[in-house]
Amino acid sequence: MYDPRYPVCMHAYGSLIGDRMDCIFASLDQCQAAAMGLPATCLINPYYAPRSVRSYRLER
Repeated sequence: MYDPRYPVCMHAYGSLIGDRMDCIFASLDQCQAAAMGLPATCLINPYYAPRSVRSYRLER
């Protein structure tokens, strides 16, 4: 499942672990470290929705 809170997903596949999408990573490096040794690919989450940054005005 694509979680819009995280910008990077790991697509894991194979007969032993099944086919799944884990969108729980903050960076590609973090995902690649978790995917090491697994039949998996890291990719950018197409549904990532970063928090909007509020702009504050200073009133005089």
